[in-house]
Amino acid sequence: MDLRRLYAGPPQSWPRPLLGPGAEFREFAPLPSLPAPGEREKALAAIGKRLFDDPRLSGSGQIACASCHSPELGLGDGLRTAFGHDRQRGRRNAQSLYTAAWMTPLFWDGRSPDLAEQALHPITDGAEMAATTETVLPRLNADTGYRTAYAALGQDRPITMKDVTAALAAHERTLRPPRSRWMQVFEKGTGVLTDRELLGLHLFRTKAGCAACHNGPLLSDQRFHNLGISFYGRRLEDLGRYEVTGKPEDVGRFRTASLLGVRKTAPYMHNGLFQTLDNVVALYNGGGGKDRQQPSGNVPVPSADPLVRKLNLTADERAALVAFLETL
Repeated sequence: MDLRRLYAGPPQSWPRPLLGPGAEFREFAPLPSLPAPGEREKALAAIGKRLFDDPRLSGSGQIACASCHSPELGLGDGLRTAFGHDRQRGRRNAQSLYTAAWMTPLFWDGRSPDLAEQALHPITDGAEMAATTETVLPRLNADTGYRTAYAALGQDRPITMKDVTAALAAHERTLRPPRSRWMQVFEKGTGVLTDRELLGLHLFRTKAGCAACHNGPLLSDQRFHNLGISFYGRRLEDLGRYEVTGKPEDVGRFRTASLLGVRKTAPYMHNGLFQTLDNVVALYNGGGGKDRQQPSGNVPVPSADPLVRKLNLTADERAALVAFLETL
């Protein structure tokens, strides 16, 4: 098979993706441009950056947003699951914020509709930053720098939590995934990929079935899927989307993560289960995890996702797929 010829043109001319039942495919494409920020938005984002780094947003005064979303760690924290207030270990992996400006809904379980609403959750969650309006706002209003910055925006009243979350959202809208050879594909063509990486792209699109969920500019369908790793009925149980909707079909479902910058965002999955991309590929190659099928309490038994199936990839094919993922 002459992959160089098959992938010589734009993505629309590439081999048709191999999709499963219910898949919603959008063609691969570069990230769309966001509206250019005005001067007020830039000033608000600058306030948001300072707030993002400020541990006074936490109850203890020791945890900042940047504690779990560090630029040096792929805008995550490099841990399997995040530490929070009083060193509590959270249930979920701190998601990278590389594509936060484009994603909706937000969080692994999709409980937030937008960035501003999302920003409030970790601040007030008792297991994360464990703050309250009563602890945070007096600290910020006593800070001359914050008061002056907000005054420059024409605000002559005390700072509110709505002001805080709006500024944090403005900052998060400035975050971008790192430049990659995948981005260069849309500028220069697939000649920027090695033969192994090109094979990986072909597998991603066809035999491996990755494109059924990881597609479009974000390499995410922004939908919810059950990969069989919710630990249903066990100590590390996390019911995912079900905890938001209460719908039986959502037990164990989590939102498809964007793969842009994935080489920098280990560990992987909602619970940080895997340290390497090779581990992730092995999970999918085996057909995903296996949820228990014995009922646990009043929670319905998880349903297997029809898009997750055994792939029968060879060792060379798995290596090519990982090589491609590292270009993203």
